[in-house]
Amino acid sequence: MILTLITLFFAAVFFVWGRLRSDMVALIALLVLAFGGILDTGEALSGFSNPIVIMMVGLFVVGGAIFNTGLAKIIGAKLLAFGGGSPIKLFLLVMGATSFIGAFVSNTGTVALMLPIVVSMAAGSNMPVSRFLMPLAFASSMGGMMTLIGTPPNLVISEVWEEAGHAPLSFFTFLPGGLICVAVGTLLLIPLSKWFLGPKHGGSDSGKRGNKTLAQLVDEYGLKTDLYRLVVPDRSSVVGKTVAQLDLRRRFGIDLLEVRSGDTSRRIIKQIKQYAATPDTVINGGDVVYLRGHRGEVDAFAREYGLGIETGDKMDFYDIGLAEVVLIPGSPIINKTIADIGIRKRFGVNVIAVRRKNEYISADLASLVIRTGDVMLVQGSWKAIASLGSESQAWVVLGQPQSEAAKVTLDYKAPVAAAIMLAMIAMLIFDFIPPVFSVLGAAVLMILTGCFRNVEDAYRKINWESVVLIAAMMPMSFALEKTGISASVAEGLVSGLGSLGPLWVLAGVYLTTSVMTLFISNTATAVLIAPIALQSAATLGVNPLPFLFAVTYGASLCFASPFSTPPNALVMPAGQYVFADYLKVGLPLQLALGVIMVFVLPLLFPF
Repeated sequence: MILTLITLFFAAVFFVWGRLRSDMVALIALLVLAFGGILDTGEALSGFSNPIVIMMVGLFVVGGAIFNTGLAKIIGAKLLAFGGGSPIKLFLLVMGATSFIGAFVSNTGTVALMLPIVVSMAAGSNMPVSRFLMPLAFASSMGGMMTLIGTPPNLVISEVWEEAGHAPLSFFTFLPGGLICVAVGTLLLIPLSKWFLGPKHGGSDSGKRGNKTLAQLVDEYGLKTDLYRLVVPDRSSVVGKTVAQLDLRRRFGIDLLEVRSGDTSRRIIKQIKQYAATPDTVINGGDVVYLRGHRGEVDAFAREYGLGIETGDKMDFYDIGLAEVVLIPGSPIINKTIADIGIRKRFGVNVIAVRRKNEYISADLASLVIRTGDVMLVQGSWKAIASLGSESQAWVVLGQPQSEAAKVTLDYKAPVAAAIMLAMIAMLIFDFIPPVFSVLGAAVLMILTGCFRNVEDAYRKINWESVVLIAAMMPMSFALEKTGISASVAEGLVSGLGSLGPLWVLAGVYLTTSVMTLFISNTATAVLIAPIALQSAATLGVNPLPFLFAVTYGASLCFASPFSTPPNALVMPAGQYVFADYLKVGLPLQLALGVIMVFVLPLLFPF
């Protein structure tokens, strides 16, 4: 028992510390228990063959196909038409759409889909985007409570329930409680977001947060302050040279941002062709180049090549544009330099500035090390910017044009993906075959029908860190049971609260789960607490189902910290939230839902 407690304690400490990846922490804890003789080989490896883990792998593939084919963006675009100009209607639309999608797609994937849509909606309606992004994250978690596959803790308690000898939970067993969570949560978030996330929080100008107009991006990052427009005469010695041959950054300390052809006057016409400067871009006579740097360095370059300089020119966006790129928590590019990431080589776009909290960095970007919370400003063709969205496991692109995004997705496969997704949902609802095979079958069909460019692309959609984390944490329940810890905690709950009735024990299970989720992942918490909840109900001689549901609600409805769930962390840099914002909005919501669900669960699933 001592070894198990020590192992779990240090695992929790490392989960909170965050310096070591969570899947590595789980594997180390698993190995300690195995080497210590607490778990035998079969028990230690049982999580890797568990149907829940296999199902999650398939769901990552299915969700990836929905994004890859543009189906998710098509659905989102249709929803935008119903937003109108009413702030309340727009808020309800965001909450409803996010909750619905979150019922079938992972909450992280749901936020990755909805984030650029929501910031665009906010910008178009002149609303502060900060009012929407945190509720967006919360709605994805609440929506996940409506279906069996909506969130991993739902799958965890379903497995525990079946292993106890009960009939499997249906796909929509979770729906009544989930609808109550969404309805109550939405009603509470309307005033909470208005009080704490409205104009006083970040200003009424939505451009200051999240998605901005192109003009606002130019002003915010100060692109016009050191921008110079140079006309290339036909006889200039720069004609015929490539950007790489000019070596402007090393020789002059300036950056070539853009090349225009057919622009010999200040009058901008639609026939102008714009090119984002790449090493292979060739300068021709009559071109106009846009340089960024100090005036003296630009003068030196102009004198050497006989170019005329104009200042104060505005930036136009026809064939090329700008976009902000927000890093997903745990992104593989964190702690790498911009040169190491190779965005220009891979996607044909340039990183021209980085926003780090309230600091804007534009000098020596190649050697700049990317940190958590950084926002990169990229420049390139709209098609190239849209292609950045394919790296959904690393970042989210804000301000990506809908039409351009559709060009780089396999949009002609969207009807196929929709049919497969609907068939999978029908199979899960009517339970023709075990759910794990319904999901795996859908995943295989997505690959075989061309919803991915290749099989490797499908594998890249799987978040292996989450898969390993869950598989390694599942055997911990064996250790808790074998060493008597589960029974001890259950007895403690019953002895401490049992005399007051099962409702108080239910409240204790909910509170314990909710507090633990503030420090470790909700899935790991559900894995650890579900057996205790089951044992508590058995000791009291009552129906264990409401106790298991208290575990999944306590584990999933955790809003008081930006680090308790991936969606909470994902919206933090885009909304420029601070920890106190989550306490102001998330803590009252978490407490209110907790109290309500403690009383509602016995009504839905009587003792």
